[in-house]
Amino acid sequence: MPVTDSISDFLTRIRNAGNAKHKTVEIPYSNMKFSIARILKDQGYISDFEKIEDNIQGAIRITLRYYNRKNAILEMKRISKPGRRVYSSADKLPRVKNGLGIAIISTSHGIMTDKEARRSNFGGEVLCTIW
Repeated sequence: MPVTDSISDFLTRIRNAGNAKHKTVEIPYSNMKFSIARILKDQGYISDFEKIEDNIQGAIRITLRYYNRKNAILEMKRISKPGRRVYSSADKLPRVKNGLGIAIISTSHGIMTDKEARRSNFGGEVLCTIW
């Protein structure tokens, strides 16, 4: 079944796997999802990720991180949706939980966190927030 919003599907699969206490989750591959997975790993929300090759599209296998049997990701929320895109300038990027969480921003220089975008003075599309 085709998915109209692949980023929401990505976030939902990770959220559902964490709630079900799965160790890993496989998600169809795209460059944007791979970049988001890289940010999640760098920020410590997931343990690891890898690209799995097959003859079709490929997949990303994400190993989830738990702390005291609770998922490291407490909340994932999609901000910009296909029907309503949300853009923000560098000085008005959202602060998630007063800097404890992250917002993932799609800029003209690639996918980055809100802190990196603010430091580099880049605005862009606010994809999601993670806490």
